[in-house]
Amino acid sequence: MSLKVGIVGLPNVGKSTLFNALLKKRVALSANYPFATVEPNIGVVAVPDERLEKLAELVKAEEKMSSLPPLVPAVVEFVDIAGLVKGAAQGAGLGNQFLSHIREVDAIIHVLRDFEDPNVVKAGAENPDSDKSVVETELGLADLQTLEKLTSDKTLDSGKLNILKKIKEQLNLGNKITQLGIGDTQLNNWFTHLPLLSIKPVLYVYNVSEENYGQISSDRGKNVQANELVISAKLEEELADLSEEERKQYLKELGIEQTGLERLIQTAYKLLGLISFLTAGPKEVRAWTIKKGTRAPQAAGVIHTDFEKNFIRAQVISYDELLVHTSQSKAKEAGKVRTEGKDYEIRDGDVVEFLVST
Repeated sequence: MSLKVGIVGLPNVGKSTLFNALLKKRVALSANYPFATVEPNIGVVAVPDERLEKLAELVKAEEKMSSLPPLVPAVVEFVDIAGLVKGAAQGAGLGNQFLSHIREVDAIIHVLRDFEDPNVVKAGAENPDSDKSVVETELGLADLQTLEKLTSDKTLDSGKLNILKKIKEQLNLGNKITQLGIGDTQLNNWFTHLPLLSIKPVLYVYNVSEENYGQISSDRGKNVQANELVISAKLEEELADLSEEERKQYLKELGIEQTGLERLIQTAYKLLGLISFLTAGPKEVRAWTIKKGTRAPQAAGVIHTDFEKNFIRAQVISYDELLVHTSQSKAKEAGKVRTEGKDYEIRDGDVVEFLVST
């Protein structure tokens, strides 16, 4: 499955700079004036996963290959969306375009300006908390308009209508829509697919100055929540121009183990409840994206739809266990490769071989 994440925020908060850093090249126009981005920029970024190279080394040794098999990481599609302004829900600025593009993504990265730079126009940005409120208010107002159309649907049953009314009540109170206590699985599935902006998972990114990037022990750094990150988009863009070795050395000097981008991608992954399972062979070593809790046949279907229909069983070993035994053949001899059936839930880091009928 593909993951599509929209980068949003007020104008000139660093969205396009962050997008360029993610792609490790300067694709999006990063300019000092509002609405430098009109049409969304789209880029596909690999999910950092050090397990792939180590697995490839094992395959190379076991298969006596002269070189490593190709590595195919899981990917995230990022969309750099035009800046939003107050009144977007009524069409102000590029409001209508902005909102339509957000509807198409699975999750939102909300960039908040947390730096001072007299050379960069603020264009409505005041401080992270007020900026967050502006964007969330506009999303809520847009959703209230959508709810008017949804509640007029004569085919909806009472259960669905009650959920829509609860959402409307929460939005009118200025609250975020998080949990509505939906117990019914079918209703919950319907709810998560509603065309509403406020129910999309959000990762808040506080864009700090280069000087403050290493100070993760600051007040903002110490108090970040699970859906918050502190990074410097400008510094990350500059890091993207360096070689891998230069990047590691610079981060070491700052006292940082991972780039902000690596943390951002991994956090976005977790935010959506996604995990990766792995396949390893001489043709390729690959990470596949699935939802946590996905059963074996459905995971096989991510590789090929016929695999789900013709699923027989899965041969599974955890990545850590495979490293201990150094090869698939040795792990099988030690009885560590398990045979799992249709009810098995794939776990993050499972190395899997699916057996299917032909």
